[in-house]
Amino acid sequence: MRHIFVDIRSIIVMSGLFFLFISCEEKSAVQELSLKDGLNTIALSLDENGTLYYEVKRNGESLIKKSPLGLVCNQGDFTRGLAVDEVSPVQERRENYRLKVGNSMQIDRALKSKSVSFKNDSGALMTVDLIAGEEGVAFRYRFPEAPADIRIVEEEITGFHIGEGAEAWLQPYNKAGDYTPAYEDFYLNMDSGDAMSDPRNPSVGWCMPALFNVNNQRNWVLIAESGTDGSYVGCHLSPDSEGGIYKIAFAKKDEKYTLPIDEEADAAPRSDLPWTMPWRVVIIGDKAGDILLSTLITDLAPASKIEDTSWIGSGKASWSWWSHPDDHSPEIYDGFTDLAVDFDWEYTLFDAGWEEANKEGDIIKKALSKGIKPMVWGYSANYFNPEERKKRFKELAAMGIKGVKIDFWCSDRQETMNALQGVFEDAANEHLMVNLHGATVPRGWHRTWPNFMTAEAILGTESYFYEQRFPERAAEQNTVLPFTRNVAGPADYTPVALTMRKFPRLTTAAHELATSMIYTSGIIHFADSREIFGSFPEEVKNLLKEMPATWDKTECIVGEPGKGIVLSRQKDSLSYIIGINGTAEEHSVKIDLSKYSGEFSAFRLIAEGEDPLMEFDSNTYPVDTEWTYTMAPRGGFIIQFVNDTN
Repeated sequence: MRHIFVDIRSIIVMSGLFFLFISCEEKSAVQELSLKDGLNTIALSLDENGTLYYEVKRNGESLIKKSPLGLVCNQGDFTRGLAVDEVSPVQERRENYRLKVGNSMQIDRALKSKSVSFKNDSGALMTVDLIAGEEGVAFRYRFPEAPADIRIVEEEITGFHIGEGAEAWLQPYNKAGDYTPAYEDFYLNMDSGDAMSDPRNPSVGWCMPALFNVNNQRNWVLIAESGTDGSYVGCHLSPDSEGGIYKIAFAKKDEKYTLPIDEEADAAPRSDLPWTMPWRVVIIGDKAGDILLSTLITDLAPASKIEDTSWIGSGKASWSWWSHPDDHSPEIYDGFTDLAVDFDWEYTLFDAGWEEANKEGDIIKKALSKGIKPMVWGYSANYFNPEERKKRFKELAAMGIKGVKIDFWCSDRQETMNALQGVFEDAANEHLMVNLHGATVPRGWHRTWPNFMTAEAILGTESYFYEQRFPERAAEQNTVLPFTRNVAGPADYTPVALTMRKFPRLTTAAHELATSMIYTSGIIHFADSREIFGSFPEEVKNLLKEMPATWDKTECIVGEPGKGIVLSRQKDSLSYIIGINGTAEEHSVKIDLSKYSGEFSAFRLIAEGEDPLMEFDSNTYPVDTEWTYTMAPRGGFIIQFVNDTN
């Protein structure tokens, strides 16, 4: 048998060495490629049948065990009979960019990349691109050739072999219905390989991002997607893990209830060639906080397609629907414009029914006259057709509207992914910002389209109207979602919902207030009424006026999904520490404040008042080296660093 060994090299990079080893042998032999940055490794191998696999390691220990790769297409099978055709040189790439919304604004990441091309039995080519960096690894498929016919991917066999027994936090992927799939289910804490139990709605798989604590709980792994555009479907994970192997599953054919999609159209992804598919992302950390802070999803997303972003601004918004869901009168909308004025918020959102209240254009005119930027609700089907969408955006921009909340997408089909990209682009052309509701999870889109400010795809505070189990589970979920859903992109949780609804809240008022600073959203839509906000003590009112909607720097001080989270946040000269308790028991935290002592003389603590469910208490303390605090059951706190102790 003929053996060729090529190119053993090492390149200094960050914390270690970047090694490349290629063994090119005949088709019947095993072949490997290892891409390593001294910390995280992704390796490809072919077995004797020409079947492709990969493995992910950290510091030499396997996190994603040997897992399948490959595609079954209408024009060929790329799951067996493969042979290496070409291996590219190692390339260094640096992703240096600014975000309009995120845990940090300025991102600078070093990555290593390599591409391996394979031929199948009929000589057709498939390329696998590999990425390795400090925060994890990623891979994607490409068809580099350009034949005339449309290629259809009938099946993607990509798997993620976590292995049984790892702790997992997985969200059921709800089957198609009037309001599903919309990524609005609980994240279930289980062992990898366990069957699904008691989802909110009938379900057909697991959502991404999917979080795992692996390697005897020494490492954390988040499985996600990045860069999905109109050339592919949104993907989830199969419901049956087959011994801990979670496989990619496509959007279903019936995901079209709310959209004008052809009844007969097949849901399999299709494109002309060449064709580049989304990244499969494996974020890796030694702590859960490493996952929360990762930017790997946006690192891999296409760069901004908006040249001038000066008109795009994060901020806070008043919003009437949560407190007055059935009142669409001009007086209500005007009242919430006044609330935005009172709290120095930049935006107000006019939700469903706003057109009737705006017959004479008065609610829009009033907001603009008071310096408040109006955003308006819309129904997804009215923004699906490109020509109708462009026309509608022009009309809204001419009225002085600054953003759109488009609702009820309920589909991950390729047609929907394509329409969403059109929404971002066409809205940008009219200087409109975008908020998606009833929609899929973001996939790095807020880098590519900075006018994409936030999205639902989260079990938020509207669930106090609709989900009996929400009050009991809300605190726990609030400490899981920052490590899962919010890593994928900005999340419109609609925080500070204090008024008791159909299913009464169990979290404290301080917990609810803290969620507005725990979750990351380009525009924060506050949920409650003018009366509730007006009743807050001055310290809380001032906090709501001052707090930013996005951050220059974030650190995770405590990261225990399902139990507790404490973040340090900074924006310009403002510094905060925010914590919430995900359990029904007290939760003590110890925090080193020494780094703040040179800049601030004191800190203001906002926590629970005499009635923990509805009231706040505020006290000011000197900045000491170490601070210990016991969070109330389902409670929370906010530290606001100050120099004026009055």
